[in-house]
This record gives sequence, structure tokens and C-alpha cells, in this order.
Amino acid sequence: MISAYIYILVAAIVSTIIRVLPVTVFRKPIKNRFVRSFLYYVPYVTLAVMTFPAIINATQSKISGILALVCGSVAAWFNMSLFKVACICCGVVFVTELFL
Repeated sequence: MISAYIYILVAAIVSTIIRVLPVTVFRKPIKNRFVRSFLYYVPYVTLAVMTFPAIINATQSKISGILALVCGSVAAWFNMSLFKVACICCGVVFVTELFL
């Protein structure tokens, strides 16, 4: 029981350090172009790294997830709305898993 409190305490300390450290270390605006562009793209890369494996693994078969990813990417490439892309992906998964 005590170890659970220790885990929670360590998690809270690490989370606080991660949030407070950048504010205390970087007081001036960052002027380096490389660092600025790196920090600009970090949220997009993090979202992609979390999303793409989930798309493939969320279905019963990886083939249907991969087909939905490809069809959704093509639909998004042709500037379809998010709702249409989601409907296309759901339809592809539904039809693919009917036949697999």
C-alpha cells in the first residue's frame, strides 16, 4: 500500500519537473531557427506517432486498418472534410472485415 503512494509521488514530481523546467530554464525567446522549427513540429510528430499505430491496431485485422489508413489518406489528399474521411475509413473497415 505504501509503494502505491511512492509511485504516485514520483509521478507527480516527474510531471511537475517536466512542466516547470522549460519555464525556468528558457527565460528569453528562442532565436535559433533549427530549435524553433524543431519545437514547432514536435506536437505534429507526437500526434502522428500515437495515431498511426492505433489506426492499424484498432481493427480486428491489420489488413483492414492498413486499407482504411490508405483510403483515408487518399480522401484527405483530395481535400475531403474530416467527417467524410472518417465515414470512408469506417466503411472500408466494415466491408473489409465482412470478407476477412
